[in-house]
Amino acid sequence: MTAVDFVPFVERLAKLSAETIMPFFRTTFAMEDKSGGGVFDPVTEADRAAESAMRRLIGEVFPNHGVIGEEFGAYAANSEYVWVLDPIDGTKSFISGLPLWGTLIGLLHKGAPCYGMMNQPFTREKFYGDGRAAHWEGRGADGVPATRRLLVRPCASIDRATLMTTSPKLIPEALRPRYEFLEAKTRLTRYGGDCYAYCMLAAGHVDLVVEAGLNAYDIVALIPIIEGAGGVITNWEGGDPSKGGAIVAAGDKRAHEQALAALREGA
Repeated sequence: MTAVDFVPFVERLAKLSAETIMPFFRTTFAMEDKSGGGVFDPVTEADRAAESAMRRLIGEVFPNHGVIGEEFGAYAANSEYVWVLDPIDGTKSFISGLPLWGTLIGLLHKGAPCYGMMNQPFTREKFYGDGRAAHWEGRGADGVPATRRLLVRPCASIDRATLMTTSPKLIPEALRPRYEFLEAKTRLTRYGGDCYAYCMLAAGHVDLVVEAGLNAYDIVALIPIIEGAGGVITNWEGGDPSKGGAIVAAGDKRAHEQALAALREGA
């Protein structure tokens, strides 16, 4: 099977997760802090319910597939196909009533990302890609459903770049000087966004997204979207980003190379 063969099933997962999550959004719901006394890391009833529903459907349809999820860990993670799920990426925005969150559904084939979707059910948007092409699906200004190809924009120099990160405070202290050195070289910085920032990069509205301390479930689904839109995504050393860690994504290879150089110089 190829990634294309799984597209209808990804749509089923997106629909199921949306139906599970949306009754909670902008309502009163139970919430816990799973940080253990560190930086506030909330988890909600919606996170757990949506991941449970998706894992159950995967088990019914593809019992030989593995699953890695934020809330319930890894199952059969060495399988040929492994689903990587983050039911609500951007939980802090979710609990604040902001729409800058999304459900991440990624698929690994033999350990490599081969398909990914970010579904934002409140704005009724989907961003998806297979590493060769990426698309946005939503509603146009006239309210009519629309689909368009995602393409990054050129950015020859980071001094002309718009950079996004969810929050500098989420970058480990040991790495923060490197990030701050890079940020000082860019034209505009915006905070917040989580997975939505990466999708805005793929859509050609942002030039760089730089973060650290990520897990696989934070990034696997986004890699095929960014690469399918023509972008570049690696760790800070220029290596494989699929395991998470410190990540730099760029719409233009030139900006990516300059960002890596700045991160090295800022060490």
